[in-house]
Amino acid sequence: MLDPTNIRFVLNGAETELTVDAAELLVDILRGPCKLKGTKRSCDVEVCGACTVLVDGLPVSSCTTLAVDVEGKKVTTIEGLSENGKLSKVQQAFVDHAAMQCGFCTSGMVLATTALLEQKPHASEAEIRHFLRGNICRCTGYVKILEAVKSLV
Repeated sequence: MLDPTNIRFVLNGAETELTVDAAELLVDILRGPCKLKGTKRSCDVEVCGACTVLVDGLPVSSCTTLAVDVEGKKVTTIEGLSENGKLSKVQQAFVDHAAMQCGFCTSGMVLATTALLEQKPHASEAEIRHFLRGNICRCTGYVKILEAVKSLV
């Protein structure tokens, strides 16, 4: 490790402390030492949304966020949305509306939708489309994803 730094943050509700390289990306610590594979690495340039996680309730691209930047913050991944083995309402809506095919983009879509509903619980279709514009899905054509999200507003 070139420049090790200790960070403390809340990960999916649990206090977490790690030693990370100062240049290490959040996606790498989530998938590596934290063993959370729901966050996907894809574009590495903040374009596709597959690496989306929530930091203090806001969607961020973990592929361009330094791990040291989550010091003292609350990080939520797809693994942190369900409670007691029960899917969150957003996860359940994606299942109910068949809003996924290969699943690669699903965690980012679900987390972005979760943040949207916190900010705008009665979002219009135009607002939904605008909010999810940073998440790319190559399989569904977005119709089922929009149906799932619209069912929640």
